[in-house]
Amino acid sequence: MALRAYELGIIIAGELEEPAAADRQKTLAQQIAAAGGTIVGPADWWGRRRFAYPIEKKWEGYYVFYNVLAEGGALDDFERQLRIADDIVRHVLFRLPDSEAKRRGMTQAA
Repeated sequence: MALRAYELGIIIAGELEEPAAADRQKTLAQQIAAAGGTIVGPADWWGRRRFAYPIEKKWEGYYVFYNVLAEGGALDDFERQLRIADDIVRHVLFRLPDSEAKRRGMTQAA
């Protein structure tokens, strides 16, 4: 199966302290690797941001984005873990178009 390029965005709960959220971000990177994904480049850490509206009665969260190469379906179990994790407010995983993957230097997926 060919590798596909994905962008993964995660919002970590804002009630965590900054060091704990940074540790969680590193743990997420390890979980992505364990699931069969390869992170391309450094994680895009936005830090703590205020939401426009409350999400699950929370007003703030830490945003982090990853560029990931993985086979189709390899991250399904990882996504299930994100859905049930208490410290993850939201996540989104979407496949990048081949042109965008090439622009980001993820040419294995193109």
